[in-house]
Amino acid sequence: MASSGKMEGPSAPALRRDPYEVLSVSRDSSDQEIKSAYRKLALKYHPDKNASNPEASELFKEVAYSYSILSDPEKRRQYDTAGFEALENEGMDMEIDLSNLGTVNTMFAALFSKLGVPIKTTVSPTVLEEAMNGTVTVRPLPVGTSAMGKVEKQSAHFFGVTISEEQAHSGIVVRATSVAQSKFKLLFFEQEVNGGYGLALQEDSQKTGKVTSAGMYFLHFQVYRMDSTVNALAMAKDPEAAFFKRLEGLQPCEVSTLKPGTHIFAVYGDNFFKPASYTIEAMCAKSYEDTTERLKEIEAKILEKRTDLRQFETEYRKALARFQEATTRYTQEKEVVDDMLRERDDIHSSFTTERTITSSLGAGSSSSRYPVEQNKTESSENGNIDSRDKSSKKKWFNLNLNRSDKRA
Repeated sequence: MASSGKMEGPSAPALRRDPYEVLSVSRDSSDQEIKSAYRKLALKYHPDKNASNPEASELFKEVAYSYSILSDPEKRRQYDTAGFEALENEGMDMEIDLSNLGTVNTMFAALFSKLGVPIKTTVSPTVLEEAMNGTVTVRPLPVGTSAMGKVEKQSAHFFGVTISEEQAHSGIVVRATSVAQSKFKLLFFEQEVNGGYGLALQEDSQKTGKVTSAGMYFLHFQVYRMDSTVNALAMAKDPEAAFFKRLEGLQPCEVSTLKPGTHIFAVYGDNFFKPASYTIEAMCAKSYEDTTERLKEIEAKILEKRTDLRQFETEYRKALARFQEATTRYTQEKEVVDDMLRERDDIHSSFTTERTITSSLGAGSSSSRYPVEQNKTESSENGNIDSRDKSSKKKWFNLNLNRSDKRA
């Protein structure tokens, strides 16, 4: 595929139309109807099949962009509420198809991701097409076992998990981890009528402790996935919002149960340059009944806490505004009090018995302030000192004269 000039991929077509119109679906269409419409149009306009038709390439981008909106419950809600403007505020253009980027743009994407900029990637259309056509190799993954591997970037390893009726009734968990902290996606595919596989669920790996991991939990109750990119750009603009928006990324999974039979999962390499190493395992929830119950309880508590935080944020914002107002007033009042006390000290110092004495010397004049009593005392003392000096000098002079006369 030709590389795009901008790091936008299929999420930013040149001309934007109503996503419902692009996919030819109604606003009350189900997720499955939207998914089916996307698959048909994506295969029809895929660039690999229309290399000589630039118009088809643009239509493919438009279809992919529209599906990225309508397939995400939160983005669909935002679009239905406020149109494209709401999506732009949430950084929709940060969702990219790495397989559609050149080396330079991929390098920039990797750099931004390393710096903490949330970059949401899509599964390569080539992988989706191969799955849809049923031309992928599926390895068996029996329940209660695990498999290790290393998958190339923008490629996928497919696994078939066969479950019995008893296991389906108890519930199934499929998890993937990476000790090397690789980026990957855990994918779940549904069987199509034509024998191929259509993407139904995907989980992006998240850093959990010293590993990256992703999991899918089919436990007969509503489970949730955490989308860490939700409101990420808004949180960057307002760091305090990071706390209040932390639970907003919790989104309900579309599938919570599996029927007996074989189900297809895949690990998709989502690193920017190197392959992703992983371990994938399938488990029956019957062996983890206590853990399953704890998960159900904590999910309920988190949902309740999310509602509490939404209310608390309003209270916090009001209290913060009052605090800032009080802080501003504190500074102002402190300055006023300091000025008043300073003026009071100046007034106190004005009460004094000192007076100003001015003496003129030639063309200039000098003045100094002395207390009246002090002037008198100093004058008296100065007079006494002068007279004592004169008397001493006179006595000394007379004494010397007398001695001289006697010697003579």
